[in-house]
Amino acid sequence: MAKIQLGIAGASGYGGQELLRLAVRHDDVEIAVAMSSAANNEIQELPALKNLWHGQIEPFSFEKLIAESEVVFLGLPDGISAELAPQLVENGRKVFDLSGAFRLRDKELRKQWYPKSPSLPETTTYGLPEWNREHLATANLVACAGCYPTAAILALKPLVKSGVLADKADIYIDAKSGVSGAGKKPSERTHFSEVHGSIAAYGIFSHRHAAEIEQELNRPVTFVPHLVPLDRGILETIYTRVSPGTTNKTIREALENAYQESPFVRLTGNTPPEIKHVVHTNFCDIGWILNDTRLVLVACIDNLVKGAAGQALQSFNIAHDLEESKGLL
Repeated sequence: MAKIQLGIAGASGYGGQELLRLAVRHDDVEIAVAMSSAANNEIQELPALKNLWHGQIEPFSFEKLIAESEVVFLGLPDGISAELAPQLVENGRKVFDLSGAFRLRDKELRKQWYPKSPSLPETTTYGLPEWNREHLATANLVACAGCYPTAAILALKPLVKSGVLADKADIYIDAKSGVSGAGKKPSERTHFSEVHGSIAAYGIFSHRHAAEIEQELNRPVTFVPHLVPLDRGILETIYTRVSPGTTNKTIREALENAYQESPFVRLTGNTPPEIKHVVHTNFCDIGWILNDTRLVLVACIDNLVKGAAGQALQSFNIAHDLEESKGLL
């Protein structure tokens, strides 16, 4: 079988570099072109991929991207993806977008949180493969789920759908992320001197990922993200209430039934998961502690893998009827 020709736009960012790292190990793909506007008309190499990938990151060219790739991964800022993705779809390319530009289905919400995002192209689907796998093959544009929403939705959705959560139960999500989640562009907030030795809450009642979580759960949530002095990884502690009579067995069965065919969701039971066990992997680890009707869930992912590049490649595998874990284990 001929290898599928991949194009990566935004290859110099954290998500793009992670895509390159994963794709070079994938037997069924070939990186046809990797581009970045940050290349500034110069060819760039990635020392981390020396002797693994013999290509180079080139300055961005839409014409070359179309000419040399069958499938395009976008690791670009929201506004640029919003402009570029529809053009790629119109030119017959299947697109996996790591930005948030096309994740929200409601037009008004999308306008509020992603003002530069146009109407959704036809056959756009939300890219959380554990819950949307049946739509991935026919989608022209896959809007890959965000990092914080991935952990929250994977932990909560089975309990919402099965009725384990109490009616109108409040959901509080305390989320902590490594600094790479803020992107590669430096800022005062992500400066080493600001992050080291500290933890800071941000985006309280104003983070766009709350809308994404609420969309997929069809429930309101209180979501508070924090920046922690790690380079990568997300840990979310989720507080809610369950219906009377719910037991540990009820919770385990709801999660097992949802993910029995999902190779990248691991249940840790009453042992809370830790970031160090998921970094550099595509796994989402989920644990829980139940006390009467009070439930605490803990979910961990690597924000650059399961929260970005790995999720995109997992969706790509499913869409092309390949083994789901290709290039990810």
